[in-house]
Order: sequence, then structure tokens, then C-alpha cells
Amino acid sequence: IDSVLFIADTQSSIRTAKEVAAQYTGKDLNKYDIIYHLDTNASIIGGPSAGAALTIATISALENQKIKDNIVITGTIQADGTIGEVGGILDKAKAAKLSEANLFLVPLNQSDEIIYEDKETCEKIRLRDFCTIEQVPRIVNIQESANIIVKEVNNITDAYNYFVINN
Repeated sequence: IDSVLFIADTQSSIRTAKEVAAQYTGKDLNKYDIIYHLDTNASIIGGPSAGAALTIATISALENQKIKDNIVITGTIQADGTIGEVGGILDKAKAAKLSEANLFLVPLNQSDEIIYEDKETCEKIRLRDFCTIEQVPRIVNIQESANIIVKEVNNITDAYNYFVINN
């Protein structure tokens, strides 16, 4: 990692990704040197959202298998291989679409997102206007809003099956 501050929870995700990849492949990773290179224009990388992606990348490297490059995934990775919830799904889906991905994999129950919109209500009392702003929740369908196919995945096996290139 050059010129990037790496937050501890991201480092933890990398360790978990490595462990899950070892379980998935059955390989003894003490016999491998695994180096992760993250290329980004950000100055700080933080959060566990890339855990599932890191696991997919590790498995494909260990299996020497090419994966599809038009698929994007977000989700934490748990020690048992399940993919956990993350935030900001809609923004991530829009970024995936901009990167020309055509499939966006998300954790279970995250193909919709609740966003909050401000609703201003004003009332004139005597000579003054009194206004309140209320945040009103609205459910947004990620697939429709970002114009990208969204599939929910439960675990790393489900997710990896989408990425595999069948020859």
C-alpha cells in the first residue's frame, strides 16, 4: 500500500478473507506468500465492505482461475464464509455501473435501501414563519435506481459461482 492510510477493520477483513479462502480451497496458506495490492485514488481505505471481494480475489489467485471482470461485489466476510451487511449500497451500485459492471452482488436483504429525504413544513404564526424539517424514510430499489442487475448472495460459495469463467 503506497501513500494510503489503512484502517484496522480493513486489515481484519484481509485476514478473514485469507482464512476463508484457505477453507474454501483446502490449501495450506503457510506455503504461500499472499500480497494484496489496492490501487485507489483515496487517501484512506477503511471499513470491512471489501471483505467478500478480497476473498473472491484470493480464491481465484489460489485456484489460478480467471474471473469475470464485469461483476462487482460488496459485503463483509465472516469467518464461516457468510457475507454480511454493509452500508451505502446505492452509492456503490452507481459506482459499479459507472465502472461498466453489469452485475452487482450484495448481501442478503440488501437489494433495497432506505434513504431519508428532508420534508420541510412551514407555518405562519403571527408575523413569523416557523419551519420544521422532518426526515422521511423511502425504500429505494437498488437495481432500478442504479440501472444495474442486483443479486443477493448469502455466502462466498454463492458469490464465487457468479465470478467463475467456465471454459
